[in-house]
Amino acid sequence: MDLADHTWPDVGEQLGSASTAIVPLGSTEQHGPHLPLATDHLIAEALATAAADETGIPRTPTVDIGVSPHHRQFPGTLWVDPPQFRDYVENFTRNLAYHGIDRVVYVNAHGGNVSHLREVGRRLHQAGDMYAIEWMWDESIPELVDDLFAQNGPHAGPKETAMITHIAPDLVHPEEFAAARDGGLTDIDDSETMVHGARTFYDAVDNSPNGAFGDPTDVTPEKAERLFEAATDQLVQLLDWLDDREIEALLPEPRVE
Repeated sequence: MDLADHTWPDVGEQLGSASTAIVPLGSTEQHGPHLPLATDHLIAEALATAAADETGIPRTPTVDIGVSPHHRQFPGTLWVDPPQFRDYVENFTRNLAYHGIDRVVYVNAHGGNVSHLREVGRRLHQAGDMYAIEWMWDESIPELVDDLFAQNGPHAGPKETAMITHIAPDLVHPEEFAAARDGGLTDIDDSETMVHGARTFYDAVDNSPNGAFGDPTDVTPEKAERLFEAATDQLVQLLDWLDDREIEALLPEPRVE
């Protein structure tokens, strides 16, 4: 159930029997010459919607601008600074608590959001108010990603290309796949990102002139469908696990005497 698509009486009836909510989050940032800026939030929303449809758990509207200053050199990238992002997410998550939700899954599709969503979850947990956890889709199926694609990449590579190929094929530019590979960074090990134990870069453009990493040329619709279905299944299993827990078992343990 997408909360925003329904009237308040309908939502009230649904929330009356719900303790868990799904919150999709992504970004609006460059994804190479072959994928739309919407890539991350389209992935998050599609996975959240599929899981909500299967489980009946309500989902919120999508947060489509995230922590993306490391992509700022590429036209169109939008971002918010980390403190504002964390405060915003924490505040609207507390709105859900007001309506009776006591546990949340942040369905995340942007690596720049990860640490900040985990910090929000830690704050809410430490306060004893709610249980909120961050879920990153590709981290739920790492072996499958490695099996499907010969040359993965952390950003705008084959895994994200496959997901958008499945979700919104009209927004993909397959004629640019080779250019994304050849003008970007195919193998992260080829970049001098570490010198004497120090990470030497701050922005994506420092490593990839066109913003793409990995090789999207071996993406197929069949691989794309398999990837999406596997990630959805993992999310559904997580939601079922969370929904079955007693809230007392999820909140902080008492002080040890």
